[in-house]
Amino acid sequence: MFALKLLSKFIKVLRSAASPNQIAWGFALGAILGLTPLWRLHNLVVLVLLIVLNINVTSAMLAFALFSFFAWLLDPLFHSIGYFVLVKLTFLTPLWTSLYNAPIAPFTRFNNTITMGSLLLSLVLLVPNYLLFKRFVIRYRDSWNKKIQKWKITKILQGSKLVKFYLKIRNLGD
Repeated sequence: MFALKLLSKFIKVLRSAASPNQIAWGFALGAILGLTPLWRLHNLVVLVLLIVLNINVTSAMLAFALFSFFAWLLDPLFHSIGYFVLVKLTFLTPLWTSLYNAPIAPFTRFNNTITMGSLLLSLVLLVPNYLLFKRFVIRYRDSWNKKIQKWKITKILQGSKLVKFYLKIRNLGD
């Protein structure tokens, strides 16, 4: 039920007057939350950014759900990247040592290979995720939305008593 509600809210966001930038940044930041282990200090920073900046939270939640679903498949890749950065790049060893001895840095769990690898990869993917999703939102609004509204299945679903009942229940909490 949560997935349907999230998808419904996301479609609403795509059709809303929200800026494509807001939606795309939400998706890009949600990807960081989804790719990296959840209970880390850097995710708190991402959550603060979502709250403080005018960024769409629904798209962040969707990205979090999508990327979380696939992140466990990428754990071997994350481990390899993290191991390379933490162990093989020996010139960084003094940096890691000083960070580990700093007061707050150990709470980030940066010394975990999966945490380091997933954070680095998610930061590398931040701008491409933003640009691709912004393009997706613009294309959806310009052409795909009109075509999808004309599909028979869309008309059938919109006229369905079950969908109308679901929408009525969903809107009770609003």
